[in-house]
Amino acid sequence: MKRYSAFSIIKNGLAGHKHWERAWRDPKPKKAYDVIIIGGGGHGLATAYYLAKNHGITNVAVLEKGWLGGGNAGRNTTIVRSNYFREGNTAFYEHSLKLWEGLSQDLNYNVMFSQRGHLNLYFTPAQRDALARRYNTMRLNGIDGDWLTRDQVRKMVPHLNYAEDARYEIMGGYLQKRAGTARHDAVNWGFARAASNLGVDIIQQCEVTDFITKAGRIVGVNTTKGEIRAEKVGMAVAGSTSLLAHKAGLGNLPIESHKLQAFVSEPLKPFLDTVVVYANGHGHFYISQSDKGGMVFGGNIDGYNSYAQKGNLPIYTDVASCAMNIMPALGRIKVLRQWAGIMDMSMDGSPFISKTKIPGLYLNAGWCYGGFKATPGSGWCFAHTIAHDAPHEINKLLTLDRFEAGIHIDESGHGPFPKAH
Repeated sequence: MKRYSAFSIIKNGLAGHKHWERAWRDPKPKKAYDVIIIGGGGHGLATAYYLAKNHGITNVAVLEKGWLGGGNAGRNTTIVRSNYFREGNTAFYEHSLKLWEGLSQDLNYNVMFSQRGHLNLYFTPAQRDALARRYNTMRLNGIDGDWLTRDQVRKMVPHLNYAEDARYEIMGGYLQKRAGTARHDAVNWGFARAASNLGVDIIQQCEVTDFITKAGRIVGVNTTKGEIRAEKVGMAVAGSTSLLAHKAGLGNLPIESHKLQAFVSEPLKPFLDTVVVYANGHGHFYISQSDKGGMVFGGNIDGYNSYAQKGNLPIYTDVASCAMNIMPALGRIKVLRQWAGIMDMSMDGSPFISKTKIPGLYLNAGWCYGGFKATPGSGWCFAHTIAHDAPHEINKLLTLDRFEAGIHIDESGHGPFPKAH
C-alpha cells in the first residue's frame, strides 16, 4: 500500500477523494497460520503488527467476531498516561507511552495523539501524601511529573471550583505533561492498516466458537467461517476473556467482567486543554475535551458483573455529581450520548501478558481501567511473549501465575476484590 503524505491528500482531494486504496485487505481465512490472534481490538491488532514488524512473523490471522472498532476500542475515554507506581506497571506503562510518542510516524497513520497533560487533583492532606508517594515513585523511575500548588492549578485550569464553600477544596495536584489523549478508532485503523501491509490477515465477522486440541496442546480454533489451524493462539478479548478461557479449558481466571460507562457532551468552544482527574476517596472522575469539542468524561465501573454495553442511572448520577463538584460550568451543557465497555477487571488491578499452562495458548487480559493507554505496549510485549515463548523484561512480572504465588501488583483503586460484587 502507498504511504499517506501531504501530496497524496492534495492529489486525492482534487480528484474528489474517489481513488483512495483500501486501508486494509479483506481476505478469506486460510486453513492454517503460524499465529492466530483472537480479538481485533487495539491489543490484538497491535500484537499482530509487532509480530510482523519486530519478529518477522507475518503468517498471522487476527479474528474479530464483529467489526474493527465495534468493541471496547470504540468505547473508552481515550486517555494515555504512564503515572503508575507499582513495580511491574511503572516500566510497562512508561514503555507504552514512549511508543505512543512515535506511533503516528511508525504506522504512517495519524492516531491524533495529543500530549496535553494529565492533571490529578487532591483535596485533603491524606490524598496529598498518597499522590506524593506516587509522584516520588515516578521520578525515581525516570518518569516525568510536576507537583503543583493550588495557585499553579488555578493558573492552569481557572474554571475549576475554587470557591471557599466548595464541597471539595482543591489543594493542588500533580501533572504528567507527556500524557494526553488519542483518537480511539484511529489507533485501531492505524494498526490494522500497518499490520495488513506487512501481510497479516484481518478477518472480520469471524467468531471463535471453540478450540481444537491435540495431545493437550491448542492447535487451532473453530469459527463461524470454519476451522483454522495454528501453531500458536493468542487471546486478547477483554471482557469476553472468561467465556473463551472456559472453552479453552483454562478454568476460573482471577478476573471479573464489569461495564465501564463513558459520556460525551454537545460540542463547545475550546474549554479544557488538559485531562483533569480525581480518584481518591471522594469519587472517581476524569474529563477531557475532544477535537470535535465534546466533553468526554467518566467515572467508576457500575459495580456489578455484566456483559451489557449499556449503563444505568446510578452511574449517570454519580458521574454528573462528580463533574459538578469540581467544574460547575458543566451544569449547562447537554450530554449527547453514552456507552459502556466490558472490562476484564483483575483481582489486583493489573494485567497479565503471559503464556498459559496449556501449550500453544497465550493470554492478554485483566486490563481494568488501563486498556487503551496500554495498546502499543501491550501489543509489543504480547508479540515478544508469543514469538519467544517467554515474557520480555518489561512484562516479566505481568504473568498469570503471580496469583498462584501470591505476588500481587496491587494498583489501588482499580480491580475488584474477590466476592465483593
